[in-house]
Amino acid sequence: MNIAERIIEPSTYLSDDRKRFSNAALKAMIVPLLIEQLLQMVVGLADTMMVSYAGEAVVAGVGLDTMVYTIFIYLFTAISAGGSVVVSQYIGSKEKDNADLSASQIFFIGGVLSIVCMVMMLVFGSALLQAMYPKAEADTMAACKTYMWIVAWSFPANAIYNAGTAVFRAMGQTRVTMWVSFIANLVNVVGNAIGIFVLKAGAAGVAWPTTISWYVAAVIMTVLCLETRTSDDILKRLNVLGAKRISINIKDSLRLNAAMARRILGVAIPNSIENTLFQAAKVVLGMLTATFGTSQIAANTTGQTFWSLAACMGMSMGTVFITVVGQCVGAGDYEAAEWNIRKLTRLSLVLAIIWNVMVMALTPVLLTLYNLSDETKRLILIIVAIHNLFSALVQPFSGPLSSGLRAAGDVKFTMWASIFATVICRTVLSFILALWMGMGVIGIALAMVLDWCIKAALDIWRFKTGKWMNKKII
Repeated sequence: MNIAERIIEPSTYLSDDRKRFSNAALKAMIVPLLIEQLLQMVVGLADTMMVSYAGEAVVAGVGLDTMVYTIFIYLFTAISAGGSVVVSQYIGSKEKDNADLSASQIFFIGGVLSIVCMVMMLVFGSALLQAMYPKAEADTMAACKTYMWIVAWSFPANAIYNAGTAVFRAMGQTRVTMWVSFIANLVNVVGNAIGIFVLKAGAAGVAWPTTISWYVAAVIMTVLCLETRTSDDILKRLNVLGAKRISINIKDSLRLNAAMARRILGVAIPNSIENTLFQAAKVVLGMLTATFGTSQIAANTTGQTFWSLAACMGMSMGTVFITVVGQCVGAGDYEAAEWNIRKLTRLSLVLAIIWNVMVMALTPVLLTLYNLSDETKRLILIIVAIHNLFSALVQPFSGPLSSGLRAAGDVKFTMWASIFATVICRTVLSFILALWMGMGVIGIALAMVLDWCIKAALDIWRFKTGKWMNKKII
């Protein structure tokens, strides 16, 4: 056993056949996930960088709108995450027919929900934004409304893409989602360059490429999830066509199977409540941030892009937890699930430290590409430093570990822990630090990392009690 394995692997013995995934298999899963997350973050950086050339009012408007838009994205992600847990457990229990059916139902549930959300925002979106941000400047609000109306059309494509990623991630075939993400992001960034610099379309110049790229990703992912000669040939070329192939059935994707939908929603609903309330709290804080002035809004908007870049290691590891722990629990091997949670948590911590140090070192360099004021850049450096420190040392216990508990079926605890830590503690602390103590966006950043500390403590306590082993999904 080398030094890295001694640091990461628990001292208790577990036979190789019960570990489910070897170190080589974990590496093959983690690296594409990280590349995928990195691609999305780089595109996010490119987006905000290019939009910055349209003026800080557009940057602020798109930022305020993104807080609302992300609520819906979290809903679709929650459905896919819930489905991924169910599919993973069926893979672990070697029930392929049920795994295929659950995969198909992710598409059905996500599709129906996304269409409802799209219609709702197309009809009521402008009025909602006006009510939420009454103090926003006129040019900021104009950009906000334009962006929302356009990206609302992408909701169905986003949901279908996420459904497809859930299927392949449950199988551990993350190379597929990486390549689809690469194609979609390439479409997005090229479209953004054309929209901003050639067409000079402002917020619309970013919104339309985003919408188009989601539809490109959705079409490709749907084709790959169907078990056809074409999809098999593509997967063979990617070297990911294995014995655990899970596929969707068109008929099952277009009709409700109540029993399977209940299993998926049993995970997805608590997860969506958790994610939605989390984002709703961010929207409330966005409303608070909107009162600080354009410079602080722009700093918060751009800072969130850097935060996302720093957090992508934790997000990648969360997916690994769901796949590995879900398959262990599906096989009924809770000892292996516990062993893997300990191992993956240690691995998450090591990787998060390395990654966040790298991101912090790159931040001053990347900021030179932004057309922002010196005051805005100074604020960005401060809030990114705060975020990265805690993202390295605390977030692995509040994010990936929480995914491990959720993969075992302990979804209600993770939901209530998040509601307490994020919706209550983070919101209250934000108003105290940012408004009452006058710290502005720096106070918002401090409240965020304190939320992680509270959530991490709760998740560690829950894991050590062993109560997460008493839950059942399939």
